[in-house]
Amino acid sequence: MLLAAAVAALALVPLGHIVVSAVGVGWSGIAELVFRPRVADLLGNTARLVAGTVVVCVVLGVGAAWLVERSAVPGRRVWHVLLVAPLAVPAFVNSVAWISLLPGFDTYGGALLVVSLSYFPFVYLPAVAAFRGLDPALEDTARGLGLSSWAVFRRVQLPQLRVAVLGGALLVALHVLAEFGALAMLRYPTFTTAVYDQYRATFNGPGATMLAGVLVLLCLVLLLAEIRLRGARGYARTGAGAARTVVPVRLGALTGPALLALAALVALAVAVPLGSLVSWLVTGTSSRVDLAALAGTTGTTLALAGAAAVVTTALALPTGWLAVRRRGPLTTLLERSTYLGSAVPAIVIALALVSVAIRVVPDLYQTVPVLLAAYAILFLPRALVTVRAAVEQSPPLHDDVAASLGASAPARLWRVTLPLLAPGIGAGAALVFLAVVTELTATLLLAPTGTTTLATAFWSASSALEYGAAAPYAVVMVLLSAPATVLLSRDALPAARRGLPT
Repeated sequence: MLLAAAVAALALVPLGHIVVSAVGVGWSGIAELVFRPRVADLLGNTARLVAGTVVVCVVLGVGAAWLVERSAVPGRRVWHVLLVAPLAVPAFVNSVAWISLLPGFDTYGGALLVVSLSYFPFVYLPAVAAFRGLDPALEDTARGLGLSSWAVFRRVQLPQLRVAVLGGALLVALHVLAEFGALAMLRYPTFTTAVYDQYRATFNGPGATMLAGVLVLLCLVLLLAEIRLRGARGYARTGAGAARTVVPVRLGALTGPALLALAALVALAVAVPLGSLVSWLVTGTSSRVDLAALAGTTGTTLALAGAAAVVTTALALPTGWLAVRRRGPLTTLLERSTYLGSAVPAIVIALALVSVAIRVVPDLYQTVPVLLAAYAILFLPRALVTVRAAVEQSPPLHDDVAASLGASAPARLWRVTLPLLAPGIGAGAALVFLAVVTELTATLLLAPTGTTTLATAFWSASSALEYGAAAPYAVVMVLLSAPATVLLSRDALPAARRGLPT
C-alpha cells in the first residue's frame, strides 16, 4: 500500500506544483497573468484546433472503421494495417514533412490537417473494436424492417459506438492539447507552445506556471465532459447469444470512390512523411549521414527507453496488484491518481519537475533520474493497464498454495507471482519503451546537458532546416515504432473466423 501511495504521489507532483504556485502568486497575481488578451487568443487557438481535430478524426476514424469492418471493400486486412500505420510516424516528423513540401503550410488549416492525420487512428482503433463486438442480429433485423445501410448505421450501429468513439475522441483531444513539436514547427500558437516559450524566456517564471495551470484545467474539463457524454447507459448483451456471420454491405458503384478515399487517407498520413524522409536522404544538401553520431544517439535513446521501461513497469506493479487483489475505495483512488497525472501534458510535467528539483534537490537538476521520473508520470498508465490485466488473469490460488508450503513473501513474489505476470509486464514495458523513443517535449527540457536522443536530434536539425541531416534520425524512430503498429494490428481482423471476404 505504501509503495502504491508513493507512486500516486509521484504522479500528482505536477498538479501539486501548480496548486502551490497558484497559492503563492495569489488571486491578484493569477488574475494579472491569466486574464489578459494573449491568454484569450491562446485559448481561442487551442479550443478551435482541439474541436476541429476531434471532428475530423471522428469522421475519418468511424468512416474508415465502417469500411473495413462492415463493407465488402477489397483488401480489408491490408487497409487495416495501413490505417494504423500513422501511429508509427511521430506528429512532429509529420509536420516537418509537410512544411518541407509546402513552406506556407503554417496556418490553422495546416495544423488541423497534420494533427488529424497523426491522431485519427486513436478513433479508428476503438471504433474497429466496437464494430467487432456488435451483435449482427440487430443489424439484420433492422435491414429486414426495410432500413437502408445508412439508416442502419445511424440508428443501430452509431449509438452502440458511442462509448468507443467518445474514448477515442478524448485521446485525440488530450494529445492535441499536449502536442508541442508539430505545432511549434507549424508556428501555430497554443497553450503548450506558449508555456515552452515562456519557460525559455523567464526560466520557470510564474507566467509559465499559470499558463500550465490553464492547460491542466482544460484537460480536466475534457475528462469531465467525456464522462458526462458517455453516460451510464450500457450496451452489452445480457447473454452470449448465438454466433452469427456478419454480412458485409456490397458497395456496388461506390467501391471505386471508397477505395480512392482510403488510398488518399493513407497517402496523406503515411506516404507523404515517408516519401519526404526518402527525398531528404537522397537529395538533401545536408544528407550525408554521420554514422557515428547516429549510432551514439540511437544508443542513448535505447538506453533511456530501456531504463524508463524498467522503472515505469516496476512502479506499475504495486498499484496494479493492489487494484485487483485489494479492491476498495482507497486502492481505486490510488490507481486513478496515476491516470490523472499522465493526463497532464508533458511540458507541464517537465516544468513541475524542474521546479521541484531546483527547490528541493538541486543536485538532481538536469540528471537522468529526473528525466526518468517524467517518463514514468507520462507513461505509467501504459504499463499499469497491461500489468493489471495480467493480475486479473492470474488466479490467487497459486500464491496461496505456495504460502501453505511455507514459501516466504519474497520467494512467492520471485518464484510464483512474477513468472505469472511476465507477459503483462513485458507488454507494458514494450509500450513504454516505444513511447519514450519518440518523446520530445519532456526530453528537451529535462535531458542532461550534452544528452541527445533521436527525437531531440531530429528537432535540432529540422529547426535549422537541415532536413537531410534530420532524416536518418526520423527513419530510425519510425523503424523502432513499427513494432507497436504491428502489435496493434496483428489480431485486428479475424475475418476468416467470421466468414468475411478479404
